[in-house]
Amino acid sequence: MNAPPQADAAVGFDESWYRQSAQRPPPSPPLEGSIDTDVCIIGGGYTGLSAALELASAGIDAVLLEAHEVGAGASGRNGGVLGVGHNIDQLELEECFGKVRARALWDLSLAANDLVRQRIAAQDIDCELTDGELTVAHRPSRLGPLEAAAEHLTRAYDFAPLTLLSAQQVAARLGTAAFHGGVLNGRSAHLHPLKLAYGELAALLRTGVRVYEQTRVHRLRRQSATAGEGIEVATATGRVRARKVILACNGYLDGLVPALDRLQMPINNFIAATEPLSEATALEINRHNEAVVDTRFVVNYFHLSRDRRLIYGGGETYRARYPRNIEAVVRPHLARTYPQLAAIPLTHAWGGTLSISLNRLPQLGTLDGRIYWAQAYSGHGVALAHLGGQLCARAVQGESPSFASLADLPQRAFPGGRWLRWPALVAGLLYYSLLDRL
Repeated sequence: MNAPPQADAAVGFDESWYRQSAQRPPPSPPLEGSIDTDVCIIGGGYTGLSAALELASAGIDAVLLEAHEVGAGASGRNGGVLGVGHNIDQLELEECFGKVRARALWDLSLAANDLVRQRIAAQDIDCELTDGELTVAHRPSRLGPLEAAAEHLTRAYDFAPLTLLSAQQVAARLGTAAFHGGVLNGRSAHLHPLKLAYGELAALLRTGVRVYEQTRVHRLRRQSATAGEGIEVATATGRVRARKVILACNGYLDGLVPALDRLQMPINNFIAATEPLSEATALEINRHNEAVVDTRFVVNYFHLSRDRRLIYGGGETYRARYPRNIEAVVRPHLARTYPQLAAIPLTHAWGGTLSISLNRLPQLGTLDGRIYWAQAYSGHGVALAHLGGQLCARAVQGESPSFASLADLPQRAFPGGRWLRWPALVAGLLYYSLLDRL
């Protein structure tokens, strides 16, 4: 329990239902030899893909390097919720930053949601986008704050697509008495996260951007003034000389830039997929096929796939590596939500590494105007990672007020350094998981 998760995208990726139900574009080759470019993007998840698409639209030469396969990290394994807001509600943001800045953060989250929808439409990506997210209270005490936050958004932010639901209404929609009311958000949605990544990769390849997979970056070195004051990006089999670099690694940064690694914490989360359900059972447990997220600190979340599987995320472990039996981690949570499915076969079970920050807000920034980075989306990465990549791409081209506003947010390192921070986080997660049960 004294080491953080081993964020290796090669581990557990092939076991996911997403990987086995999505057809990926042809593999890109590893980098061999030396090349030059305007911008080198490190990381082939949503952040890197979004940055590359933005740069390509501006006619800027870019190269994308991915240590494993594009989409193999959190972008291809997550719960698939395309949400709005941040992992901290607007009332708390107003207390921390004031109403003006809290409103700006809210508006950026809406822009992030819009950006994903625009990319899906523009590239005609079939990623099973389905509108509707239902946040449900797992304890009676959580319903009041949930409703207060929704009413505040409706009143102060003119955010109309919210509907308060009673416990009886939630039970009728979800076929379970496990929840005590909820809030339906029509602006949020769920999707197949890996199909989205693959659709964006296909669009990127059509632009001519050079993509190299199985290409792990080992070192960044600032070049001297005589060498053009750029950055040399070194891999095992080649190097890239670039004027600017965008770090799009998130929880898979793995010490490449220690100063940034200290600002985030990679944690593991687990998901399982059931066998396909009958039409009657699917209607019983999720009548409108909405994304469902509960109010636990370590959330449970679920939705239906196109072929009527229940995709259920739940459970956490406090070990450095994935448990040997992920199904045994997820099944008890699924069974508490749906006792009628307690014994249903689970055809797939997998884990993934996401990244959190201390204040639960995304982190963007730049190192001496040559290295730009975005990370730590704290569970809201489907939307915010796309925004982070777009804003990094705009920042490398010049001034970007939205990038600057996020880069100016407080960023505190996790105490204890790379190794000692992990036991402290485990203690904190144990505390909050205990509160979830009270």
